[in-house]
Amino acid sequence: MSTIRLPPLPSIRDILKIYHLKAMKELSQNFILNQNLADKIIKKAGVLSDCHVLEIGPGPGALTRSILKSQPKQLIVVEKDKRFEPTLEMLVDAFAAVNGKMEIIFDDIMKINMNNLFPSTEMKAWTENCPRIKLIGNLPFNVSTPLIIKLLHAISEKRSAWTFGKTRMTLTFQKEVAERIIAQPLDKQRCRLSVMAQTWTRPILHFIIPGTAFIPKPKVDVGLVTFIPLTVPRTKHEFTIFEKVTRHIFSFRQKYSIRGVETLFPLEYRTELAQMMYKLADLNPQTRPIELTIENIDNLISAYKHLLKKHPDIELYDYRTSRRIVSLSHSKDIEIVECVD
Repeated sequence: MSTIRLPPLPSIRDILKIYHLKAMKELSQNFILNQNLADKIIKKAGVLSDCHVLEIGPGPGALTRSILKSQPKQLIVVEKDKRFEPTLEMLVDAFAAVNGKMEIIFDDIMKINMNNLFPSTEMKAWTENCPRIKLIGNLPFNVSTPLIIKLLHAISEKRSAWTFGKTRMTLTFQKEVAERIIAQPLDKQRCRLSVMAQTWTRPILHFIIPGTAFIPKPKVDVGLVTFIPLTVPRTKHEFTIFEKVTRHIFSFRQKYSIRGVETLFPLEYRTELAQMMYKLADLNPQTRPIELTIENIDNLISAYKHLLKKHPDIELYDYRTSRRIVSLSHSKDIEIVECVD
């Protein structure tokens, strides 16, 4: 990977002292101080020269420096914490000195629409190779799971950064979360996140970073994961219903998988309809959640959608927060009655 030499800059440790910056616990901030480690992380993101890169949560800028040294065509950083404005502006000036282009957006990544961040000339068909666009980030632990679910949803609908094609992401996660993302059937770490990630992408766990590499030191180690969008997803179903059924299946991970499926339905018809789902999917109700393949779950969702066609108001039922339950009459017509449980 070709690199450039940026103008002399204070070290990240010195930057933190100069601007009296401390990680905010409420934002789950953990900073990387070792520039060699930052270089190693960025190397796993692939060739960045002539690419448009979006960095999520740059903080004081350790990964940012490594990205800039790799000569991207453009770097956009999205940072929620405005305390880092002076340190990031310093990097803007340093990159401009070598004719580079860096932009800072102070906003919440959960609210950002990436459609307008990259030039339309970078668009590629979904069947082509990945576009020259990369997403990179050392994610705060408190946002990592909801954010990756949000990004996977965007991948499934080919919007936001995926309007441009099969954009790759390289992100850090708490070690246990990283291991769940890549967990295969029968792995004890297998969960909803495993299924969702592997249905629309091929996730790769590159290596584990010891917690001692961060300031302040987190109680856990950190995993670096790259997500490569699949040309053909492993389901024909839309993301929302796929996530809903998968979430219910894994809500009772230690029990038979039908226990979670039952919670899709009102109490008085729960056993009957859940059994029917497994019969339609040609699956054993006593299969454990971690034993189910993506194809098994896909078949269960097909069965669930078949039942929704016959009884559409079942979809209104919410096991966790429902204030109303769906009650089926003896004639199989559906009516809504108030919840008393």
